[in-house]
Amino acid sequence: MSKLQNKVCIITGAAQGIGLATALKFAQEGATVVVCDIKAEAVDAAVLQCLEAGAASGGRAEGFVVDVTDRAQIDAMVLTVKERHNRIDVLVNNAGITKDARLIKMTEAQFDAVIDVNLRGVFNCAQAVADTMIAQRSGVILNASSVVGIYGNFGQTNYAATKFGVIGFTKTWSRELGPKGIRVNAVAPGFIDTPILSTMPEKVVSQMRDEVPLGRLGRPEEIANVYAFLASDEASYVNGAVLEVAGGLTV
Repeated sequence: MSKLQNKVCIITGAAQGIGLATALKFAQEGATVVVCDIKAEAVDAAVLQCLEAGAASGGRAEGFVVDVTDRAQIDAMVLTVKERHNRIDVLVNNAGITKDARLIKMTEAQFDAVIDVNLRGVFNCAQAVADTMIAQRSGVILNASSVVGIYGNFGQTNYAATKFGVIGFTKTWSRELGPKGIRVNAVAPGFIDTPILSTMPEKVVSQMRDEVPLGRLGRPEEIANVYAFLASDEASYVNGAVLEVAGGLTV
């Protein structure tokens, strides 16, 4: 039997990068994947890929255009999912953005945008599903942190603050929701080969690669595999953890 057979799983930022890899992995593991992202065309494409990936295991997929900073959109999506499936088993808070600048150069707009998506968005989505999970006395919330959220990073005041904050969410919610049968964990990826890296100079990417003891960047699928484990019953006693998936970057 597949790891996530018949589990209803909402994934934000699911149309590209780690989010898409996670959606495909969950579909392969038999889940009903709720693909959420801000671009309609990308959502539609991701749903089709998930349906193909889940064909052998019975995995299904549906899509919603959702801005995680818009609480009304989130509430409407969660209500529809609950009405269709009568439950919500997993939330993967993957949606996130970067707007990098050194402290002395960072604008208020850059700071606010990253806080809004990466921190408020995670809060919005978790709060929106919490009542349903509490009522069914089961559920898993998985939050995307980063090694930057553990160790900081040059030029990422806003991003680091949000990823530190997500760890705070994770630790707090694991205490609050654990007694209700809900597990809350965070994943802290290192340098992963995603579309975000395409905006960086090759010299910078090469330096990043050289810092990793494994000698390479991570693949989105390698983060997706960890999310699938944490979402599954195989991780039934893992709660309040921050799992670093970084190829030994911080050793």
